[in-house]
Amino acid sequence: MQRSKLDIWVGFFVIIGFAALTFLALQAANLLQTNWRTNTYQVSAYFDNIGGLKPRAAVRSSGVVVGRVQSITYDDHVYRAKVVLDLDDQYAFSKDSALKILTSGLLGDQYVGLEPGYEDENLAQGDTISATQSAIVLENLISAFMFSQASNDSKANSEAGAEADHNAGNDGRID
Repeated sequence: MQRSKLDIWVGFFVIIGFAALTFLALQAANLLQTNWRTNTYQVSAYFDNIGGLKPRAAVRSSGVVVGRVQSITYDDHVYRAKVVLDLDDQYAFSKDSALKILTSGLLGDQYVGLEPGYEDENLAQGDTISATQSAIVLENLISAFMFSQASNDSKANSEAGAEADHNAGNDGRID
């Protein structure tokens, strides 16, 4: 009798541990919404490149989560990515606010950074934010750097070759 009671308690703690790990995994993947507030308003924005931004990514202003990315679609009329944001209605932002796609750390998750503007009129349901800055794609930065280095190297080599030709034309005399 004593053994079966111990087995029940061990089983109970294993189930609670499994539930806690599942909750933490869902929370870390932004798949579980723990904020029970449903009072939000939707605004949209267009970006040239969203990088690795995903639905349910955070929208942050001054480091505080003020909303979530509701959906990401491609608008074939303007040939840009359309991002719809759900902003918590307890936060009011002016219509001239700006959005940037930023990365947490060097290789972390991407989120939308919202920089408040200075207009008197605030964003409302269905508004579109026009001031946007696309994601910085690491591969594009590396290729631009490599192209720049290759360009500088070929320029330095051609200048060195021209100087050698000039010196050869002086019959060995040094100016």
